Amino acid sequence: MSEIGLIGKKIGMTREFFKTGISVPVTVLKVERGRVVQLINKDQRGYNAIQLGFGKIKNSKLSKAMKGYFAKKSTEPKRLLKEFKVKNVDDYKEGNEFGIEIFKDIKFLDIKSKTIGKGFAGAMKRHNFGGLRASHGVSISHRAHGSTGQNQDPGKVFKGKKMAGHMGNKFRSMQNLEIIKKDLENELLFVKGSIPGSKNAEILIKKSVKNIRKLTVKEKIEAYEKSKKIKEKKK
Repeated sequence: MSEIGLIGKKIGMTREFFKTGISVPVTVLKVERGRVVQLINKDQRGYNAIQLGFGKIKNSKLSKAMKGYFAKKSTEPKRLLKEFKVKNVDDYKEGNEFGIEIFKDIKFLDIKSKTIGKGFAGAMKRHNFGGLRASHGVSISHRAHGSTGQNQDPGKVFKGKKMAGHMGNKFRSMQNLEIIKKDLENELLFVKGSIPGSKNAEILIKKSVKNIRKLTVKEKIEAYEKSKKIKEKKK
């Protein structure tokens, strides 16, 4: 089940305390249950995938095409449809629902969300430029980004040049975020550290792609307590 992901909402940040007195900053995520709306075979589109529907939406807010689509699938309308590639479609059935339980044995997550938009920003704020000298010879251009182009050849500014512009409001992925706690009843995930985006931002939660061998906070505490006990026995 870890091939698929879920859509969640960023509630905010808090901290989690352990018995040893360690406090860990965590981001609280409210996870929505996903329903399998469609199974996509390799013969149809050239890849295996399942389409999950998330959230509720009024029937009046749907287009005619989407009303017909949900009626054909005999399922309640969903606010958001998301495809996930899977190895075997036979493991899933239309109408199946998935929640936070798919992350039961998973310790680390990859999370994708949109960063907070900060409007138009200069090169110093947007790209951490140093700026020009604040001394003799620099007139009203202390925070300018300096030269941007080249000579007559090529005579243009290359794409991707770091300049002033729209800051934030872009999709960013955070990898290998540790799950500190799971609340199955309320469908809440407590993830270590911060996550891009404002409160109530929509977030895509998936199992970490990388094979991580690092210890979790709980495992580190357990290892420390074991070593403490061994030392005390030796004494």
